[in-house]
Formats: sequence, structure tokens, C-alpha cells
Amino acid sequence: MTDNPTACLLIIGNEVLSGRTRDANLQFLATRLGELGIPLREVRVIPDVPETIIGTVNEVRARFTHVFTTGGIGPTHDDITSECIAQAFGVPWEVHEETRAIMAADYARRDPPVEFNEARLRMATLPRGAVPIRCAETTAPGFSMGNVHVMAGVPRIMRSMFEALAPGLERGRPILSHTVHADYVYEGQIAAGLTAIQQRHPALDLGSYPYYRGKGGGVALVAKGTEAAEVDAAAREMFALLAEYGTAREGEPAPEG
Repeated sequence: MTDNPTACLLIIGNEVLSGRTRDANLQFLATRLGELGIPLREVRVIPDVPETIIGTVNEVRARFTHVFTTGGIGPTHDDITSECIAQAFGVPWEVHEETRAIMAADYARRDPPVEFNEARLRMATLPRGAVPIRCAETTAPGFSMGNVHVMAGVPRIMRSMFEALAPGLERGRPILSHTVHADYVYEGQIAAGLTAIQQRHPALDLGSYPYYRGKGGGVALVAKGTEAAEVDAAAREMFALLAEYGTAREGEPAPEG
């Protein structure tokens, strides 16, 4: 679709894989990266296992322009992402003195003051050479190491870290999207026609997304690309295709209820 920079997201945490925690970061990151012209091409959920983190990071950082990770940078024993990134890059994992001072001052001025103990010191311990990602939500930073950007798993903090990071990212042309849909039209009816439209617009990503409701369903067709005129042209063709079988509409289908 585009020669824009590409991105991979690694969601790190046993709690996500177990189903105890539902990831809330993927949709935000996919949307914001698309706006920056950095299409998200792959997402993996991996456990808090050192060899898995190290191996996966080394694999994907060689394949994508940017790698983003969420989770595993807190103060507890299972927060091992930071030290694993250090091992992946072959550098020491050590206290980042500037971050230690910032965090210590933050804890000391709280009312009442909070002990800056060994557990909290882990959050000021970074791979040598890492660049901290500082944000308004916390003095405990994320960090960038080469093309790997390590962020918190807590959505509020992750979003703040990403917005602090975003201005410095290599980016491309924004990914544009145009959606059309029709109730009571089904993928089996429009598959051949949609294939023909895709063949006429090979530079675009065209997607078909069925939806279901109590009284039936329908299909939403989405065109994505970096050229506004071509995205709109494909959307008009998809609209006409849906109109052959039902009442075509612009935009996402309204939610049920």
C-alpha cells in the first residue's frame, strides 16, 4: 500500500495471555500510528519470559522501522521488559542517574513523602544508552533504545508516553480511510466484485467486515491508502457494488441498540 515506515507492537505480560487483563492499548496505537503515517503491520502478545522477550525483540527490530512495547516496566519482580531490552542490545542494565534523581525528588515531595525503595529504583534502571520517554503522568519513564520504544501497560500512562514520543518518530504520509456499508448485504454476494475493485486499485488495502445484529446483519467495506483521490475513487466503486444488493450508506454502521 505504501512505502511509509512500518511498526510492530509487542504486548508483554502474562496477565494479558491469561485473560485476566484485557489489552486496551492496541486500538489507540493503531489509530495514532496511522495518523502519523506509520502503519501497524504486526502485533504479538508475549509472556514475561526473558528468552521470549529477547528473541522476539531482536527479530522484529530488524524487520520494522519502529517497534513499540507495552507492559513490564513497573517495580515488581515480573516487570522484566527493561532488563530484557538491555540483554537484546547487549548492554548493561544500570541505574539512570538523571531519572533516579527526578524520581527521588518526586517521591520526597509527596504528602506524606513516599519511600524511594529498591523496588521503585527498578523503574529508574535502564539499558545503557537508552533515551528516557518522559511524560506528564509519571516520573517513572519509558525509554527508546534504537528503534525500540518501551512504554507502560497502563493505558493512561502509555498514551501520555506515546504523545511525548510521537513528535520525534520517523513518519510517512497519513493513512486515509473511507468506509461504506449496507445492511442485509453479505460477503458472499460481493466477494467477486470486491476482488475486481482491489485489482483496479492495487496500491490500496481494501477490507470487508461483516457485522451481525438481532434482525440480520450486513457488511462494511473499507478502503485505506495514502492517496486521497484513489481512496475516494475505490470507496465510490464499493458504494456502487453494495447498492446493487441493498441500501448503501457512507461511514461505519451504527451500533446495535
